[in-house]
Amino acid sequence: MNKQAFHNDDAILDVYEKPGLGQGVLLSLQHMFAMFGSTVLVPILVGINPSIALLSSGVGTLVHMLLTHFKIPAYLGSSFAFVATMQALMRMDGYPAIAQGAVAAGLVYVVVALIIGKIGSGWVNKVLPPIVVGPIIIVIGLSLATTAANDAMMKSAKYNLTYFGVAIFTLVMTLFFQMYFKGFTSLVSIMLGIVCGYILSCFVGIVDFSGVQKAAWFSLPALELPGISYKLKFYPAAILTMAPIAFVTMTEHMGHIMVLNSLTKRNFFKNPGLHRTMMGDGLSTIIAGFIGGPPTTSYGENIGVLAMTKVHSVWVLAGAAVFAIIFSFIGKIAALIESIPMPVIGGISFLLFGTIASNGLKILVDDKIDFGEKRNMLIASVILVVGIGGAYLQLGSFQLTSVALSTIMGMLLNWILPKKAASERALEEKKHEKQEGKIYQ
Repeated sequence: MNKQAFHNDDAILDVYEKPGLGQGVLLSLQHMFAMFGSTVLVPILVGINPSIALLSSGVGTLVHMLLTHFKIPAYLGSSFAFVATMQALMRMDGYPAIAQGAVAAGLVYVVVALIIGKIGSGWVNKVLPPIVVGPIIIVIGLSLATTAANDAMMKSAKYNLTYFGVAIFTLVMTLFFQMYFKGFTSLVSIMLGIVCGYILSCFVGIVDFSGVQKAAWFSLPALELPGISYKLKFYPAAILTMAPIAFVTMTEHMGHIMVLNSLTKRNFFKNPGLHRTMMGDGLSTIIAGFIGGPPTTSYGENIGVLAMTKVHSVWVLAGAAVFAIIFSFIGKIAALIESIPMPVIGGISFLLFGTIASNGLKILVDDKIDFGEKRNMLIASVILVVGIGGAYLQLGSFQLTSVALSTIMGMLLNWILPKKAASERALEEKKHEKQEGKIYQ
């Protein structure tokens, strides 16, 4: 990891900078706490062992870093885009079908990465200018707002003030550590907020310790290995239903890279290249499929931590991946983290997801996007409402999520709409005629 010539002065720790051992451990744990809930929730929803998801996320993140030459501070966790399909496959054929589908989805990434490697990624800036990128990043953050709110209220059918109170307390404590402390305490404000929320949760009795009591101190993840754990069999339906979803997660992948570009003031599409980031994502998903985990994707939760702390070090993210691998073998610790109540995660998510959305606004401001122009207003309006509203396109078992749909619609509008509306062109012509008339007079 050679130090780059460019240094982002807005970052407390830039991409290549290494924290001290003690600070690095706490900063890495903070990232692990941020991704843990979602990473283990996906396998729980599907019926896969959560410890395998932890292992595959840690291994996948390190593989992604290797392929991108340790230039991108991204964390890869379990993907929610495949949940509905995986649940259906689990009911019909069990995990072997999911494994083949995951490998197929990963191979789609690999093929696309090879194509981009040949044709280059210069087209990205043309199809994704700031007027498209800014609203998409806002959508990525705000489309998760409902998730944060549901977590804060523990997805309870009946409103419970205790749950929401814990969420708000967690949020307030995080803001308190962020704003009223400086130095390292401010950097680990998210982790401190989670700890404070967890302690309050214990006092109000919403923490379930039964999983911790049952868990063993040391246990091997229940790996699902082809040809060993199950007999090899061809599942064409699994491949045909899961492989196309990769095209959906690719748009979200590019959205996350755009956020990271904005945060780190770099262009990861050019260096290390979009083909490398795609290849890293694809190989991570293939590895997950082979060992028994769900497909992986880059995580907005960890991008939110990067945005809040301004610590962009790849060393910190690599440390989080190592901790995820270690904790997949230590049942007690994994179970303890898994016992963190949803309201605590929801309280933190209010801030993390909002921070992502705010970075979208920052792009629009920094690039001086003029919303007096109809074109800009129309593109942003469609992206925001389609994306945040949760509209999606369903074709059989294939679903285009709201984030992916709004991204595609934004790119199409940017391509189709003229630079100026007819009324704006007519007004400019009148102004030009008046100016010419004055000159001739």
